[in-house]
Amino acid sequence: MKKKYAKTAEEFDARVDAGEDIFDVADPKQIKRVDLGLKHTTLDLPAPFIAALDRAAERRGVTRQSLIKMWLYEQLSAERAKMISPVSS
Repeated sequence: MKKKYAKTAEEFDARVDAGEDIFDVADPKQIKRVDLGLKHTTLDLPAPFIAALDRAAERRGVTRQSLIKMWLYEQLSAERAKMISPVSS
């Protein structure tokens, strides 16, 4: 059977959201790596803090690095929303 590839990003997203196997809806020859301009950083934290991060990450099924990135993204998004939204009286 011939694979029917997703024609748009929206179609691809919808199929993934529906639980379809992405390898059946994406043409591997068309996948491109996006350059995010990643920078490396080092963060020194106390051992108990790292242990707590690891437990939180494990509960969510992600790595420590992914958890830190998710939390930072959420915090930065909230900060940006505060700066953009009009102040209520």
